[in-house]
Parts: sequence; C-alpha cells; structure tokens
Amino acid sequence: MASPNHEYLFKLLVIGDSGVGKSALLLRLCDKIFNASYITTIGVDFKVKSLNIKDDTVKLQIWDTAGQEKFRTITSTYYRGAHGIMIVYDVTSRESFDNVKTWLKEIANNASNNVVKYIIGSKKDLRDNAGSVNTSHVSTEEGRKFAEELGISFIETSSKSGENVEQAFEDLAARIIATQGTTAQGGGRVINSPAVVSLSDPTTKKDGKGCC
Repeated sequence: MASPNHEYLFKLLVIGDSGVGKSALLLRLCDKIFNASYITTIGVDFKVKSLNIKDDTVKLQIWDTAGQEKFRTITSTYYRGAHGIMIVYDVTSRESFDNVKTWLKEIANNASNNVVKYIIGSKKDLRDNAGSVNTSHVSTEEGRKFAEELGISFIETSSKSGENVEQAFEDLAARIIATQGTTAQGGGRVINSPAVVSLSDPTTKKDGKGCC
C-alpha cells in the first residue's frame, strides 16, 4: 500500500549582509523576475511559496530579513520557531563571505539547536562573467570547502538567470523533512512533532504575501 501524501508548513529565514541579494532570491523564486534595482529590505519582508517535494506538498513561509546592524535586534526575534535558515553571501564580495561566521553565531544565539542551515553563494553570474580573476571574489571551491568543514549544505545561485534558485529552496525543504518531519503520518497530520505544522490542521493560519 502506497504511503499517504503529506502536507507541511515550514518557516524559513533568509539572512546575510545587506546587499547580498536576499530579496532578489525571493523575487526570482516567487515572481520569476529579476530587478537589479530592488530596494533594500527595511526590517523584515515575508512571502509564501508552495513546492512539491517528491509526493509531499510543502508550504514555505519565508522571512527576508534586513542585513543592516541597526535591525539586528528586530530581526533576531524571527529566528524563533524557524525550521530552516539560509545564510546568503555575495560571491563577488569577500567581506560578505567572511561575515557568514558572524551570521552563524547569530543562529547559534537565537535559533533552535535542530534548525537546518544552508549556505548560499549568490550573484554567481557576476563572478562567472567577470572575465578575469578578482581577489574580492569567492570561488565555488572555497565556498564549498568552507561549508563542508562546518557540515552545512552549500549551493551557488543566480537570481538574474534563475540558476539553482528553486533547487536551493527544494533542497532545504527536503532536508527539513528528513530531519524534522520523519514522524509525519496519515493525511498530513504530524505526530509528536509540534515544531512541524500540518497544513491539514484547521488551526493553521494563512497570512502574509503569497506566491505559488
């Protein structure tokens, strides 16, 4: 007998320095567009995206946080209850790459111990099309080695072309299911796993900006 399909609702957080392309990732994922002049996020933005992961339906509540230091106190509250966190850096900015360690400390201080982390190297198109080696750029190999040493998944993306954007969110959702959703049984209800919200639960609230 085939296993029943499940439905999940996961809270994701997208963090990283200001200007690394966090909002552009969500714009590409949800609206399938790229806007090079997108306004920097002030505080926190919010979108919803539904994905099909194998035979399961996953609804992602994605919180896009401001990277500026002055918003850290505000955005730190959004770590609570997060199932997954994407740490984004710009592959053409070594400073943003070096600051990934600082963002990992923020996660350690504010998120749950079992939150699933994913490191994203954004704007790969800018580096790949540069035509010459630039010392401020971060290579794929360097980013991957850094993530592997920490035991964190890694991928590079281009919001301009769309390369690997949806795959990144699908990979993260699949990892959350594997680590936090293994107790899900029967019609999408989640057994003994209060951190994972079932979409079939009538108490689940639907709000925020939607995208499919």
